[in-house]
Parts: sequence; C-alpha cells; structure tokens
Amino acid sequence: MLGEWLWWDRLWLPANVSWADLEDTEGRVYAKASQLYDVLPFALCLLLVRYLFERFVATPLADVWGIRDKVRIKAEKNPVLENYFCSKARVPSQADVRSLCKKTGWPERKVEVWFRRRRNQDRAGLRKRFCEASWRCVFYVFAFFGGVLALYDKPWLYDLREVWAGFPKQSMLPSQYWYYFLEMGFYFSLVLSLTFDVKRKDFREQVIHHVATLTLLSFSWISNYIRIGTLVMAIHDSTDILLEAAKVLNYAKWHQTANAIFVVFTVLFMLTRLVIFPFWLIHCTWVYPLELFAPFFGYYFFNVMLVVLLILHLYWAALISRMLYKCLFSTLEGDDRSDEEEDDSDSLKDRNHKQSHMNGSGARGRANGH
Repeated sequence: MLGEWLWWDRLWLPANVSWADLEDTEGRVYAKASQLYDVLPFALCLLLVRYLFERFVATPLADVWGIRDKVRIKAEKNPVLENYFCSKARVPSQADVRSLCKKTGWPERKVEVWFRRRRNQDRAGLRKRFCEASWRCVFYVFAFFGGVLALYDKPWLYDLREVWAGFPKQSMLPSQYWYYFLEMGFYFSLVLSLTFDVKRKDFREQVIHHVATLTLLSFSWISNYIRIGTLVMAIHDSTDILLEAAKVLNYAKWHQTANAIFVVFTVLFMLTRLVIFPFWLIHCTWVYPLELFAPFFGYYFFNVMLVVLLILHLYWAALISRMLYKCLFSTLEGDDRSDEEEDDSDSLKDRNHKQSHMNGSGARGRANGH
C-alpha cells in the first residue's frame, strides 16, 4: 500500500496522465525509475577515475609546479589535552587554557602551541587541496562541454516554452541519459568521499547541496523533467569550471592569473545563479506549466527543490563577495571556505578573534541565504 501511495499518478504527473502513458511504445523511449540504480556504478567508476587522475596526473603536476605541503611539527602526546581536544573544543577559551595548565603543569604558551599543532594535524595539506580542485575542474570542463553537445541543437535551449511541449510524453535521448548519469554519479561520488575530502567551513551546506541536487535530478528523471534538468546542470557547470581553475592556479602561486579568473567567475556566478537561474529557469518551471495543466504535488515539489538551490546560491554569493573583496584588496589565499593553517607564533587571542570573525561572517551569510 505504501508503494502504491508513493507512486500514485496524481502525486507526480498532471491530470489525465498515468505511468502507463510513459511506457516505451511506437519508437518512444522514456526515462525509468529503475535506471537510477545506474548511479552507483557511475559513481564508483568516477571514484576510480578520480584516484587515477589524482595519482598519475595531479600529483606529478603538483611536483612540476613546486606545490609542497608545509612541514608540520606534531603535537606531543598528552592525554589530558587530547581528551579535551576530542570531546570538548578544538579552540579552548582563555579560562580553559588556564585550567588545562593546572592539570598538565604546562605554561600557557606551551598549551596554546600544542592546540595549534594539534589542529594543524587534522588539516588537509596543500597538495591534497590542489589534487581535489584539479579533479573537479577537469570534470566540470568535460561535463560542461558534454552538456553543450547535448543541448546546442535542441529547440528548448533557445525557447524555454519548448521545455513543456508535449510534457510529460517526451522521449528520452541517449545524450540526455549520459549527461544525467555522469552528473548524478559525480555528485553521488562526492557524497561517498565527504569523509575523506577537505572539510570546509560550509561542510553542512555542501551536504545539503549534494543531497538536494541528487534529489532534484532523481525526481526530474523519474517524472520526465529532463529538458529543464539539463539546462539547470549546464548553467551550474559553466561557473564551477572557473572557480576550480582559480583555486588550482592559486595553489600553484599564479596569484594574478587566479585573481583575474576569480573576478570573471564572480561575474558569471552572479549572472547565472542569481539572474538566469531564478528569472529564466525557475520562471520557466513556475509559470509556463500552468498554461498547460493544473498544478499538482510534483509541480510544487520540483519548484521547492529549485528554490532550495537558489537559497544555497544566495549563501555562496555572500561568501564569494567576501572572497572577491580579498581578491581585489589583498591576496586570495586558496579557498575562503577552507580552514587556515596556523603558525606557532599565532596567539590564542588572535585565533579566537579570527574564529569569532568567521562565525559572525558565516551567520551573516546564512542570514542572506545559501
């Protein structure tokens, strides 16, 4: 009964259309829910390709460009401080530092240095960040140009009303299958590798983004919203290429080139994510369908998921604006979302001030929307 309710026609399809109408007939081939199982092998293959790419392409490239990890001094073993670090806080307050000094018999300076070194041990090295950014950049390049090949001759790329022509009885094209499952496989591979990848300040937002993206793509596949889905993927990939390229060049210390690319990325991000996405694509999914059929649950569900993505875009637009300010008026050192490595000379007061500033900035970003 639960299965029957979950797949009830009236939930996901317009009135007078049933799942039986989307069976392969008369040369028409439709997307099927069972095909979503293909996401797992796609994701596993991409993880393998990523491993080979990072080992045999990105790592040698890092050697050529002289990208080296900083030599880190390990924190000496201390059960009291290790227990505090793992169970309470990575950045102790001044009062806690004094308390820990009494328990360990160490001076404040030594305790502060221990915590800085211990935090550095958990941070990813520069080479790992470089390899990750290189992989994402290469994937987005192939995905974007694959999307261009899949879309350039389609009428709905030039006239958004064509997205709904004959909906939902729109035959699936082979190019759409490959484009969709490469994208879904990629995002699923990112979910599988979250615990191993560099953890950034917007880790939770990244998880929300990946889950929302996979949910949106899966639903659009099942309910045959494939045409609008390909357009959404294409505008996202176009900007992600530049962001990852800027990070790669910045890690290689090509700062001026990286900054120039980041400025172009910012302009393109604001144009695609905050103008084209809401005022063209969401308008296309919110307004045009009502000219053809009455709204139903699937219509609302799809649009709500698009709005969730838009909120995430707003949050990242706030972060990108901060990064652009650094790019123009100082030096953009890596990814503003990344946890910065500390030196032994940093004082706890300075570190707590930085942490407070980052938390305040993050709160302002969340207030503006991710």
